[in-house]
Amino acid sequence: MSSGESRAGIDLTNLDQPLSPDAGATKRDLIDYLDAVADRIVPGLAGRPLTVLRVLRGRAPFMQKNVPKYTPDWVRTVVIWAEASHREVHYPVCDDRRTLLWLANQRAVEYHPALGLAENVYRPTHLVLDLDPPADGDFTAVVKVAHLVRGALQGCGLAGAVKTSGAKGVHVFVPIDDHAPVDDVAAATRALAARAEALDPALATTAFIVEDRAGKVFVDATRAGGATVAAAYSPRLRPGTPVSFPLDWSDLDRVSPADFTVHTAIGALAGRDPWADSMPGPQRLPRDLIEQGHTIPVARVAAMHEGKRRARARRANEN
Repeated sequence: MSSGESRAGIDLTNLDQPLSPDAGATKRDLIDYLDAVADRIVPGLAGRPLTVLRVLRGRAPFMQKNVPKYTPDWVRTVVIWAEASHREVHYPVCDDRRTLLWLANQRAVEYHPALGLAENVYRPTHLVLDLDPPADGDFTAVVKVAHLVRGALQGCGLAGAVKTSGAKGVHVFVPIDDHAPVDDVAAATRALAARAEALDPALATTAFIVEDRAGKVFVDATRAGGATVAAAYSPRLRPGTPVSFPLDWSDLDRVSPADFTVHTAIGALAGRDPWADSMPGPQRLPRDLIEQGHTIPVARVAAMHEGKRRARARRANEN
C-alpha cells in the first residue's frame, strides 16, 4: 500500500518509496521510527526553530528553514530575521507528534533544532562541543577525545551528556542556566575545547583549518548563538539511515555509530529514554572558563585572517 494510511490526522503517502538509493530504508521506515520515538525526540525539538533536511524524489537533498506555502495552519511557526540573507524566515516549531509526522511525510529525514528557544534564539540552553573524526573516520579516536572533553568538564565542575552525531562523530551537550550572555557561552565553549586539546594535543585539535589538523580529532567549538545541531534521536541521511543516539559515557567504548539506525534504534532503546535520563540539570558556567575563552580568537575569524595571510605568503613566494 503506497498511500491511504493516516496517523494523528496526517494522510501518509508513498510509504514504500526508498528515501535514497543507499538509505536502506523506505519512507514507511522513517515514519515508523519517528512515530516510535516521538515522545523522546519531541522534547528536544519543542519550542525551537527547526531546520530539516528533506530528500524529495529526483532532487538533491536540501536543508529547509522556511516552511513551504502549503504548510497547514496548525503547524506552529516562528518568524526570525536572518541577517545573512536580509529576510524573514518562517521556521517550523515541532511541539508534538502530529507536527513530527507531518514533517516526516514531507520526507524530512534530519531534524536540526536551534540551540536557543524561539523567543530568544540567540540564547543557547546548552553548550555543545562537536567532535569530528580525522579523515580516516576513526571512531575510537573520537571516543578518546570525548573522554578528554568529559575530563575538561569535570575539571571545572560541569557535567554533560553524550550522543553519536549519527554521522561519524560525537556531540557533547552541557545544559546551562540563563546567567551567561551568548558571547560568554561561546567563549566558554572555546575554552572547554582548548582544555580538552591541552589534555592530549597528540589526539585532539582545535584547528579550524582542515589541513592544520594533522589527522587528529577536531573539537569544534563553533556551535553557539543561533547555531543548530542534529537532535538526539534524529535520523541522518547516510547509507543505512543511522540515527543520532544518546549513550552512557561508559558505553562509548563499546559501540559504533552504525550500530544505531532507523531499524535497530528502537530495540537498542529497550523502552528507555537515555537522553532524558543522562542529561544533567542546567549549570552555571564558571567565570574563569568564560574569561579564558575571551582570550581565544573566534575560530572562523582567525581562520579567515590566517587564510588571507597564507595567500599573501604564497603570492610573495611566487614573485
